[in-house]
Amino acid sequence: MKKSEVPQDKSKISSVNMKELCYATDDGGNYTTALSSGWEPKTIALNNALEDIKERTEAARQQVIAGQASPVLYFMELNKMDVGILSSYAGIWKWRVKRHFKPGVFAGLSQKTLQKYADVFSITVNELKNFKG
Repeated sequence: MKKSEVPQDKSKISSVNMKELCYATDDGGNYTTALSSGWEPKTIALNNALEDIKERTEAARQQVIAGQASPVLYFMELNKMDVGILSSYAGIWKWRVKRHFKPGVFAGLSQKTLQKYADVFSITVNELKNFKG
């Protein structure tokens, strides 16, 4: 895209006087940088993704309250993670992380494992164990 065609649509970025750095071509066809205040399709896609995360987090919260899932699932969703990312950050195999979503398995976790999760989620073990929703 040419530097003169870099989108300048209104977005959340423009409302806080920030600009996004983009690459474009100048009049000579050379790559250069340009600032963009936003691009409507990107804003729509980002808003849709954030709404999806919000819905998954609420669904996980409801599962924990109903006793169908452990707080690990809720905090994973809240922190915008998936099983692979959580597994990597906590140093726990994926299949074990999935097992820890089960309330019965979660209840028997060691202090060491709970601390790993608490550290990843930046909460205390007490907050993890005593999730109130």
